[in-house]
Amino acid sequence: MADKVEIVEVGPRDGLQSQPRLVDTATKLEFITRLVDAGVRRLEVASFVNPKRVPQMADADAIVAGLPRRDGARYIGLVLNEQGLERALASGIEQLNCAAVTTDTFCQRNQGRSAAEMLDAIVAMARRAQDAGRFFGVTIAASFGCPFEGEVAPARVVEIARALAAAGVDEIALADTIGVAVPADVTRLVEAVRPVLGAIPLRVHFHNTRNTGIGNVYAAVEAGVRIVDASCGGVGGCPFAPGATGNVGTEDVLYLLHRMGYRTGIDIDGVIATAKWLEGPLEAAMPAMVSRAGVFPPPAAA
Repeated sequence: MADKVEIVEVGPRDGLQSQPRLVDTATKLEFITRLVDAGVRRLEVASFVNPKRVPQMADADAIVAGLPRRDGARYIGLVLNEQGLERALASGIEQLNCAAVTTDTFCQRNQGRSAAEMLDAIVAMARRAQDAGRFFGVTIAASFGCPFEGEVAPARVVEIARALAAAGVDEIALADTIGVAVPADVTRLVEAVRPVLGAIPLRVHFHNTRNTGIGNVYAAVEAGVRIVDASCGGVGGCPFAPGATGNVGTEDVLYLLHRMGYRTGIDIDGVIATAKWLEGPLEAAMPAMVSRAGVFPPPAAA
């Protein structure tokens, strides 16, 4: 529906993965449950990666086993290689997401392969997931810029999107992994990529590293994108990309969209309360703005 935007909550995975303070399984599950109780119905909750590289995600299997089951709730697990895919399939998680990186240097550091090798592996993993009857999406990481190689040409992103579409993946996301894009970049890339997707849904993932994340969400939605990643409290960042700070805050995105007249099905007050609760386990203030400023008009004045 034109006025409905789906929020994919990535806080439990992308939000927590680079936090310096390890969060225990019970706390992660409470975080997820609070978000689901606030109306979030699609969440990225775990990463099936080498725990030595990402210690925060070492309990992925236990997280999936303990997930709250609510009507319509769907959970996503990140996989970066064949071993992670097999673990994710065995865990029973409903949806899988993988990352295709636009540049060789970043891909080598993040996934230990060249970009072309990783793309070939993703195509094979997509077939394996399809054979198992699982949803398989792919995020094109560093779609707007690479921390090691600089600018990324839109044609490169289109090339990857075309290959993924040919493989029949279920969803494709454009990720501003290091937070360099501005709204004009978003509009341009969405318009360039859309013709090669066919009926495959397009999703966006923005980081607020340079304070352009919310503007980029606006540009994407105005360009017709209806699936947006966000992280409760604005926590997050990529541990393999220097300077890649937090994701756009879920409450900030909700405030923008709700004031614009879009429906998300999510209670913004519940997300704000969850962000404030999360400050305890993380022992840190949340960077998202709306949790600090509050909604407008204030409830008492509504």
